[in-house]
Amino acid sequence: MKKSNSPSLSNALSDAQRWLPALLLLFVGSGGAALIYEIVWFQLLQLVIGSSAVSLGVLLGTFMGGMCLGSFLLPRFVDARRHPLRVYAGLELGIACCGVLVLLGVPLIGGAYTALGFSGPIVRAIVAGVCLLPPTLLMGATLPAVARWVEATPQGVSWLGFFYGGNIAGAVLGSLLTGFYLLRVYDLATATMVAVALNVIVALLALGIAKKTSYEPREVADAEQPRGDKIVYVTIALSGLTALAAEVIWTRNLSLLFGGTVYTFALILAVFLLGLGLGSSFGSKIAQQTSRPRFMLGWCQLLLCVALAWAAYMMGASMPYWPINPSLSTAPWFTFQLDFVRCLWAVLPGAVLWGMSFPLALAAVATREQDTGRLVGGVYAANTVGAIVGALSTSLLLVAWVGSQRAQQMLIVIAASAALLMLMPKSKTIFRLKPLSLLLAATCGVILLLLTVPPVSGLLVAEGRHAATQIGRNEIVYVGEGTMASVAVTRTRDGLLQYHNAGKVQASSKVEDMRLQRMLGHLTTLLPANPRSVLVIGCGAGVTAGAVSIDPQVERVTIAEIEPLVPKAASTYFGKYNHAVISNPKVQIKLDDGRHYLLTAPEKFDAITSDPLDPWVKGAAMLYTKEFFEVVKRRLNPGGVVTIFVQLYQTSEAAVKSELATFFEVFPEGVVWSNTQDGEGYDLVLMGQPEAMPINVDAVEARLQRPEYAAVAQSLREVGFRSAVDLFSTYAGQGTDLTAWRQGAAINWDRSLRLQYLAGLGLNLDESFTIYRNLMKHNRYPEKLFIGSEERLQTLRKAIAPSMNYSGQ
Repeated sequence: MKKSNSPSLSNALSDAQRWLPALLLLFVGSGGAALIYEIVWFQLLQLVIGSSAVSLGVLLGTFMGGMCLGSFLLPRFVDARRHPLRVYAGLELGIACCGVLVLLGVPLIGGAYTALGFSGPIVRAIVAGVCLLPPTLLMGATLPAVARWVEATPQGVSWLGFFYGGNIAGAVLGSLLTGFYLLRVYDLATATMVAVALNVIVALLALGIAKKTSYEPREVADAEQPRGDKIVYVTIALSGLTALAAEVIWTRNLSLLFGGTVYTFALILAVFLLGLGLGSSFGSKIAQQTSRPRFMLGWCQLLLCVALAWAAYMMGASMPYWPINPSLSTAPWFTFQLDFVRCLWAVLPGAVLWGMSFPLALAAVATREQDTGRLVGGVYAANTVGAIVGALSTSLLLVAWVGSQRAQQMLIVIAASAALLMLMPKSKTIFRLKPLSLLLAATCGVILLLLTVPPVSGLLVAEGRHAATQIGRNEIVYVGEGTMASVAVTRTRDGLLQYHNAGKVQASSKVEDMRLQRMLGHLTTLLPANPRSVLVIGCGAGVTAGAVSIDPQVERVTIAEIEPLVPKAASTYFGKYNHAVISNPKVQIKLDDGRHYLLTAPEKFDAITSDPLDPWVKGAAMLYTKEFFEVVKRRLNPGGVVTIFVQLYQTSEAAVKSELATFFEVFPEGVVWSNTQDGEGYDLVLMGQPEAMPINVDAVEARLQRPEYAAVAQSLREVGFRSAVDLFSTYAGQGTDLTAWRQGAAINWDRSLRLQYLAGLGLNLDESFTIYRNLMKHNRYPEKLFIGSEERLQTLRKAIAPSMNYSGQ
């Protein structure tokens, strides 16, 4: 049936037009709440099901899948006679309720998940589905719900492009508010309550507008979509695919260039969403004025080929070489502005074009006989299905299989194919070219664009934000792109090897780095009486795990490493330094993030050592929370020992205080060991025990003198420790003595992950000497920590004495 042209319907339409600004405001609020929830829920659920590629894929797929189903199902199950704004208000209130339930329920679900004792993808998907599907179904249904208030014409549905743009504008604000303020200053609960408040306000405003407006449902026909319209759905799906696939690749590369902090990820997401919002508004304007929306949609996809090539060239061959030295500015907010502008320069063109595609696709398939809700739901669902395929295939498969260069070239080809779908069927000519000529011209253009996509920059992977200052300094001997990270190995002019991850050196064969890594490994096995089973969290160059593996008492070593490329690089390039640990038959590698593995491992350990990425790297702070240390404590056998790496460089004193204070909350009598460089602070090792026990210096020395410990003794000598006294002379304090120094420190809880925000503000600082001096001011000889012969204890006291003098005592 044709739609009615009754006066009441005309009045309803005029109401809709009059209230358009208010509706835009509603969508801004709704979009802001949605992004706050997304960030909070992902952080909450990563603490439960892990941060591995499988876990992130499950979370992303579930979140976007719920949005897709919601947009598709609402028009089919909610009567079109209901007032759209009342339906919309109900959805917003439902989202608010789900937000509270997820916040309260995830800890309970997490406990049940851990108790299951197994953690395959199916179980992770069930957990994610239980938590995310209800609220995301409601989120996805909001736009189709309001869509029924407008006509299913190109001009009518163009309004929906403005709503979509408003929703994305709110998402930009939500991303920045959450990343730079709510979670930096408060915690997940506060952020959730802000989102809940936004949902409630939006719902109340929608109900208020509904009372003041009339609504006359239109009679529509369930006509089968023409074949040409189906091609539009395919095109918008391909557009969603290229958008999310490109976002995955761009986020990886830009996080290397800017530093992979929480602030960087918030900035990149905000810029991408800003482009989508601007593009949606531009596209809506064009859809109102053009009689050929399909033609314009096709040109958007064609221009996307250029935008994709532009971004690839900027990130791979241009921006890493811009003369920018982040170390020259210790003001993080200045750096954020610089990063924001660089991100705009590379990302905005493509994001605007993807944003334009959605309203143009709506206009291309709109006819008066359709239910606008079904129209919008179908287009939105098609776009989201493509986005899911693009995000998951790129993050889990493409980059690791073929590399970011080939992946970006594939995206250009896909965008070109989407363009031809729109330009070829309906037009026999374009600029007076016949279809075959158009195809040949497009093919030549695409080939030229493909040639401009550079391979991944080894300098960028290795040096990250310091790439421009390191040009030509080191030889890049290996670059690899994995599912979770890009890694590199370089050789200095002195012949030293360096292992790079997250755009910086994480381990090397330099003496100070070797000393730290072997301190971690040997303290872990020399202090327990019988260290048969040891867990090493983070493989890196494998030096710590290698130090653990050569202890003759150790029977089994488990390495939990999140990135599959890392053990391969460690085996190939660092075997000389890590005692060929990867091929050691008593070593088992678990490809999982350390926290998740420890939560779900069926066994306990005699010793655990953790050497994760820098705490400013997004996600690394999960390995420094009070809850994580409590899990470590529970997983240690009686007499067990845990050691943790703490850096003093590229961080702030507030961040170091947070790390130590959080550790001492769980291990109050924990010990600090220092690894110095030229007598000044470089980094630290924290050591804790479930039950504090004295260290028998004589017993450790006796072990080192035994023939079977020759390899351990040699390993220690290579980094300057010729005896147990030398090793323990690195003593730098105890939790009970550092109470005054850590006064006011921010405890790093799961619910806040405050450490990653503190550390993210200090990654360009160089305050290691100052932090170490302030720490050592509280240092004093530990009368009850060490036991042994009087002669050896006197020797140890003299060896520790310089640090007492250093601190001014």
